[in-house]
Amino acid sequence: MLFSRLIQRLSDKWYNVQQQTSEGVQLVQVALLTGGIVLISSIVIVWISIFLYTAFYYAYMPSMLHTRPAHFTFESCKSGKGICSFPEAHIQLTKKQQILMVGQPYKINLYLEMPESLVNQELGMFMVCAKLLSRDNLIVDRSCRPTMLHYRSTLLHMLKTFAFSPVLIFGNREEKQSIALELFGNFEEDQTRPITSVLINIQSLHIEFYSAAIGIQAHLSGLRYLMFHWPILSAIIGSSTNLFFITLVCVLSYLHFSHDDELREDHFNYEKCELEDMTNKSHTDFSSASSSIEDASLLDDVLKFKDEPSESEINPIEIVQSRYIQEIEPHQRK
Repeated sequence: MLFSRLIQRLSDKWYNVQQQTSEGVQLVQVALLTGGIVLISSIVIVWISIFLYTAFYYAYMPSMLHTRPAHFTFESCKSGKGICSFPEAHIQLTKKQQILMVGQPYKINLYLEMPESLVNQELGMFMVCAKLLSRDNLIVDRSCRPTMLHYRSTLLHMLKTFAFSPVLIFGNREEKQSIALELFGNFEEDQTRPITSVLINIQSLHIEFYSAAIGIQAHLSGLRYLMFHWPILSAIIGSSTNLFFITLVCVLSYLHFSHDDELREDHFNYEKCELEDMTNKSHTDFSSASSSIEDASLLDDVLKFKDEPSESEINPIEIVQSRYIQEIEPHQRK
């Protein structure tokens, strides 16, 4: 008897240990699963935030600089040296429909590399005119600006030549000036007539230059200025904002769906309780009906019992007569 109790206790303890171990393993599995889901969701949300900021940056920020070389053409003089027409260049910006962003101000500059020759120094000021053309070669805007070489005195020129004589002798430096002329200071693209080419005309017959190029630079302001000049800070703030709103949407969606599940469960429990109440009520009605029927039958039996006369109420003479008749009937049959 004692040995069987000991075995029973050991088996109960072993069962409890197994039960606790299985519950602990289940809790660990649930915790690992929950942690993995949270970790993966966090990584996905972070990458989505970074992707959204990157997509917004490339969609919102314009190209900062468009540079195209300017190849000028002119008519040479038939007699003598020099040129007999103003140098002119037709610069194709794009073959597509549009190159500039609508609503973004741009600065359009002409860059000239001019030698510090006596001809250019004696040239003085000269005019440069530009026309912005659409795809149909319609003039969208035009502008003319004056420019000239930067003045340097003879003494300054001699000192500079003497100071840079080694690099000038070996060809690492040239006696030239780079002129940056602003043709359009605040140009905005028209969506109905986007520019595709630029026509530049230098109104001088004696100008000398090595090369020329046109540059279209975006003039940033506001949010674009901050995003361009402080890219890391803007990326951190933008990604954090996206992360906050995405997390908020996920949390609200989870709460909404969990609330719907709770409402469905409550509604199911309510319907289940109503069904149980109806079932209990039907059973109660049936039992009450059966009990009433039993009570009615019992009442009928009682009434019948009351209607039947008891032996004490029967007359003794009638009892004797009935017994006498019962005794005579067999003799008559014989």
